[in-house]
Amino acid sequence: MLKPLFVCLVCLLALPVAKAQDGTSERPLRVLLIPADGGTSDGTLADFKPLFEGLTRMTGLHFDVKAGQSYAAVVEGMCSGVAEVAWFGPVAFKEAYERDCAELLAVEVTDGSATYYSAIFTAADANIETVSDMHGKSLALGSVHSASSFAYPLALLKEGGVEPLNDLSKILITGSHSNSLMALENGLVDAAGASFVSFERAVNTGSITPGRVRILEKSQPIPNPPLAVSPTVSETVRRQLKQALSSIHEAEGVDPKMIRGYGGKIVDRYDTTLTADTVLQALSSIGMIDAAYKSAVLKRDSETR
Repeated sequence: MLKPLFVCLVCLLALPVAKAQDGTSERPLRVLLIPADGGTSDGTLADFKPLFEGLTRMTGLHFDVKAGQSYAAVVEGMCSGVAEVAWFGPVAFKEAYERDCAELLAVEVTDGSATYYSAIFTAADANIETVSDMHGKSLALGSVHSASSFAYPLALLKEGGVEPLNDLSKILITGSHSNSLMALENGLVDAAGASFVSFERAVNTGSITPGRVRILEKSQPIPNPPLAVSPTVSETVRRQLKQALSSIHEAEGVDPKMIRGYGGKIVDRYDTTLTADTVLQALSSIGMIDAAYKSAVLKRDSETR
């Protein structure tokens, strides 16, 4: 009589071997985007679809582009093999990179710069002039996996002498930049943390009324959100992607208007020469916002709802 373990092994060997996503039309490379501005058809998803259409024209590789439900879902998607390519925020990239789930592909360069900014925003008529005035006030933040809507705003408060866990009356975790800005617009909080890019988009789309919101404090430059690839993708395809991204801005048959990035902005080009270490070193100023601190912030959020 065959032993059960042997029977199971025989059954497993009889199963067809799953084929990897190789970029063919039958097995496109699956792309996940962090939902920085909601991930909707007129948000992040619309921003990046033209770029991947351009890459298909250049390389013949095919892509299935989707926005993740959350920043965490994009990290887990890469680390569980649900996606081969991702657009991360810097902090989310760090999380995936340290789990050996992601390799840096490229960082967008816009107006000659490969950086962007975070800020704490407040109502134009609020009696809040400096960061220290945030004592006893409420703050909306995006995802705990976000650099510019979570980690940097918290770091700005700490640098200004405000300990978020003790000195704020309320912390509201909204999940995205746009949600935090809407919470501020609707008077649910005294201030919100978000990126300049998301703030500009909110103004341009009418989500935020011009003149009703102002900048309280601005961060130091942050590396632009990177594109990354899974190390499980073949070296040949990874090389194809890097080469195409480095030259897509001057490729024949690719309209420059297709070369877009964060916030749907037309970018100058994609820089494929930056190393992961460059991105990680730039995050050293928010090192105090670690896993334990994030958990404590989430606890404050749940306690004040």
